[in-house]
Amino acid sequence: NSELRQLRRRWFHRFISDQEPMQTAGSKAMKHTAQHKGTYMGCFSDDSRERTLKGAVFYDLRKMTVSHCQEACAERAYSYAGLAYGAECYCGNKLPTTASKPEECNSECKGEKGSVCGGVNRLSVYRVEELRAGARRRRNVIYRGCFRAPANLTDTFPASLIQPNLTVEMCSEFCSKKEFPLAVLRARECYCGYATGRFSLHNGADALLCSGLHNASSAAEGQYCLVYQTPVQDTRCTDRKFLTTKSKVFVALSSFPGAGNTWARHLIEHATGYYTGSYYFDGALYNKGFKGEKDHWRSRRTICVKTHESGKTEIEMFDSAILLIRNPYKSLMAEFNRKYAGHLGYATDRNWKSKEWPDFVNSYASWWASHVLDWLKYGKRLLIIHYEDLKQSLIPTLKEMVEFLNMTVTEDRLLCVENNRDGNFKRSGAKQKDFEPFTQEMKDLINRYILTVDEALRGRNFTGLPREYVPR
Repeated sequence: NSELRQLRRRWFHRFISDQEPMQTAGSKAMKHTAQHKGTYMGCFSDDSRERTLKGAVFYDLRKMTVSHCQEACAERAYSYAGLAYGAECYCGNKLPTTASKPEECNSECKGEKGSVCGGVNRLSVYRVEELRAGARRRRNVIYRGCFRAPANLTDTFPASLIQPNLTVEMCSEFCSKKEFPLAVLRARECYCGYATGRFSLHNGADALLCSGLHNASSAAEGQYCLVYQTPVQDTRCTDRKFLTTKSKVFVALSSFPGAGNTWARHLIEHATGYYTGSYYFDGALYNKGFKGEKDHWRSRRTICVKTHESGKTEIEMFDSAILLIRNPYKSLMAEFNRKYAGHLGYATDRNWKSKEWPDFVNSYASWWASHVLDWLKYGKRLLIIHYEDLKQSLIPTLKEMVEFLNMTVTEDRLLCVENNRDGNFKRSGAKQKDFEPFTQEMKDLINRYILTVDEALRGRNFTGLPREYVPR
């Protein structure tokens, strides 16, 4: 099975590339390191079951370069960047121990002719440029809040540092090098670790209780601590694989486009440790780590299958489904943005003011309603999830979804998912403030569909739509 996986992996990487495999890549490795900012450390072995560099992971099947990988690792405060299969980037702070022959790193980078990006189970490893990484670390440290300290900090956190005149930067730097996502400060003490059941970060304290934390005479000393998120990724839930035996229950993850299906897949994959599949193939999603995109949607090797379909035949082929519903106003805007600017961008002002937008609303608004109505009518076993509930109560709602998928998950893994909740598809950039693209005529149309769907849900003894769906 392992050999088959490696063959399939190699075939797929070659299939999507227009270039012939590079025959002499290994010999060119040292030739091309001069143009990269980091120092080339050599070729090292890597086992997919036990990763050599255990930090963050990135994929880009079209544009991966050595510099792109180094920058991605530097932004997250890792010291080493390793590349494999010409398209995969791994980060870590400990140099791999098992060196391989230079010629075994023979995969050309997908986005850069003449450069080496590892090989099959082989990593081309670079030491990330220290100054560049150091310059970004401070900016990437995120304040998480003031919290009551657990009874025994040394038992709760795996690493610690005691130092006079301790600063946030010093503690974050120490924890980043130890590859921990949390830096916890209490007076002269620095602790590193993860969010756990013992220290979940769910019950924050008043910030004033931490205001004198570095003052030895503070009454609060010993009881409270400051918590910061380091640039290091929490990797306790990033390992994912295909199901080892075919699933007996064929489960859909169904939604109208723009309702957060990709985000839900990200959460499910990280919570369960298994890939989700898709009725469609989206190379951009595969590049972001959704390996189930390349698997046939009927393979039953994935935990559930994404679909936007709503016909009787397409619904009845599934044994059960998680039906994800989102406010149609938000869904329509999200799908319009995706249509004109991809998964991460925003449509331009010109797009919104064109004839395309009213035409889009007229056709897609009815689809939003019919999608839910058809799944209510033909779906065999349904779990209704409102996008808004998933956003506001992530862990309880995700637990429902995981239980529906007949999986068990540890609390620590769920806390890791919460720490990585956004994934790679959170829109950022020039979002228009107070932007209202809906005319009154559009609102009247959409509101009628909202009332119809709400009534249908209640008629099937499901919770009705959240009240916020109707514009105030």
